[in-house]
Order: sequence, then C-alpha cells, then structure tokens
Amino acid sequence: MTLPTRQRQYALVRHSPQGFALTCRDDAPVQLPGPGEVVLAVKATSINRRDVMVRKGFYPVGDKDALVPLSDGAGEIVATGPGVTRFKVGDRAIAIFFQGWLDGRPPANTMASALGGGLDGMLAQYVTLSEQGLVSTPDGLSHEEAATLPCAAVTAWNGLVTRGRMQAEDQVLLQGSGGVSIFGLQFAVAAGARTVITSSSDDKLARAKTLGANATLNYTKTPEWAQAVVAATGGLGVHHVLEVGGSGTLKQSLAALAPGGHIALIGGLGGFGGEIPAVGLIGRGASVSGIFVGARTHFEAMNAFITRHAIRPVIDRVFDFADADAAYTHMESGRHFGKIVIRH
Repeated sequence: MTLPTRQRQYALVRHSPQGFALTCRDDAPVQLPGPGEVVLAVKATSINRRDVMVRKGFYPVGDKDALVPLSDGAGEIVATGPGVTRFKVGDRAIAIFFQGWLDGRPPANTMASALGGGLDGMLAQYVTLSEQGLVSTPDGLSHEEAATLPCAAVTAWNGLVTRGRMQAEDQVLLQGSGGVSIFGLQFAVAAGARTVITSSSDDKLARAKTLGANATLNYTKTPEWAQAVVAATGGLGVHHVLEVGGSGTLKQSLAALAPGGHIALIGGLGGFGGEIPAVGLIGRGASVSGIFVGARTHFEAMNAFITRHAIRPVIDRVFDFADADAAYTHMESGRHFGKIVIRH
C-alpha cells in the first residue's frame, strides 16, 4: 500500500493547569519511518484507568500541552525504515507500554518512554515506532484482543508470575473485575492455581465463576472480607494478591495472606497513602512489590503462555473510533468486566 501523508488522530489538549480535552483531527501528519523504525496501521486500541487519570490531569505527563492518548494498541506493519529486521510489511504487531524498557531492570528513563504519557500514544490511525518497541501478535488473537494486552495483561503477569512466582495449587486473590484482575484470574486458572475474587456485583462474580474462579466474595455484603478469604482457602490464606485498591484494601489484603505470601501493589482505586504495615509483613514473612507494567521480555513470555493455554482476553465492549469519548465514559462508570476496546 501507499502510505498516506495524513490521518485521523486524537489528542488530549490542555485546557487548564490540570485537565485535558479530547479532540480529533482529520489532517494529522503520518511520520515516515526512519532507520530502525516501522509504521503500524492501528486496528484497535484499549483504554485503561491510567488513561482516565491522564485526561483529568492526575497523572504526570510533564508540561505537555497536547498528547496523543492511550498506551495500548495493535495492528499491522505497513512500512519499514532502513535496517529493520524484527518485522516486515504485513506482520501483525502490538506496541509495548514502555518503549525504552526491553529487558532486565527498568532503566532510569523508563517513565519518559511510556506511550500515552511520556510519549504520544496509540489513538491514531498510524503510529511510527522503533521496531524494538513492538512484539508480535499471538496467533489466534484478533486485533481487538491483542490491543488489550500491553498494560493490564503484562501488569497481571508480572505481579503473579515474574515477581510472585506463582505455582500450581497456590491460592490467589483478585480484586474487582477490571482488566488487570480478570487477566490475573485467567493466568491463575491456566497455571493450576486456586482463586478467590471480590466484587460489588453478584452478576460479575457469577461471570468470574464461568472463567474458573473457585470462590467469590461480594465486598459490599462482607466489608471486612479478609477472614472470609482465609476461610475460603481452608484457613491457609492466599499466596498472591493483585492489589488494585490501594489504601482502601491493603490492610485486609495483608490479613488475608498466607505465610510467605506476596502482594503485588498495582493501583490505588481506594486512594494512596497510609503507613506500611511492617509488623504484619515481618510476622507473615510476606513481601510487597510495586508493579508498573513490565519489559518487552515479560510481554513475550506472557504471549507464549497465552498461546500455550489458548487464553482469549475478555472484552467488555467495543467502541468505534469516532466514539472514543464514550469509551472513556464507560471506563469511568466502573460497569465494565474485563477490557474496553476502541476499533479503528
């Protein structure tokens, strides 16, 4: 195909010291690929809570006055620059969250390389990226399914597998029914672990059961749920927690831990702050890891697991490109189960 020179592209444009307005333009330039770069025709993107925080000005993006949003996107390579060896035209690929974190420990400039934050993101028809900043789409996944993976799935994978070293028969606690928790549920079930999931919705808990959840808890009916989690595990407690609630749930997550358990601290839906419960951690021989997505090698290891176990991402709803603003609204509502996707 002939690469167009113009495209439709969304941008967050600063309208106050804190917040941004979502706008769409039809004549944004398409950047030609330089040495080592490829052009990805974006077929689908997905939205994360972090994207809502960026739009509201609650997430650091420097002093930018405009930013192409969203970290997650998948599509097809339509042009390559000189020296590209990892991809060819026609390959299906997914952008990685941190363009500068390929392997090992995160480098000093990791945050500056985040798509939809430090760098322009994926809510466009075409993006031009380093060939190093993409992974191949797992066989059998649609573009929409592939677009759900870069942030939520890699975060869940690192919390449970890379840092948590989850094993078969381990007990795993998932909080809520957003993207990270549902991916965590799917990974745990595929690995042969046993799972407890919480939600405020009985309907969502019933859906989690169909995905393999062993026990479910409605936290509005059981606000002090730690002991119920311990009871659900036969008195042992859980070996892993994907902690998305922050200060609102951390104390109970700790109380639900088995000896030697691990809390993957991912989000703060209930707020941040509070004291680190050092005595509780020491007494249980427990550990807490801060998890912020991961490296390209983590993504590739996760994709191999997804292919091996034939895991299909759970998509709550697909919005058209023209309805991107409605996707943000749906994310803010908290009604979703799994991932919210925008089809390009």
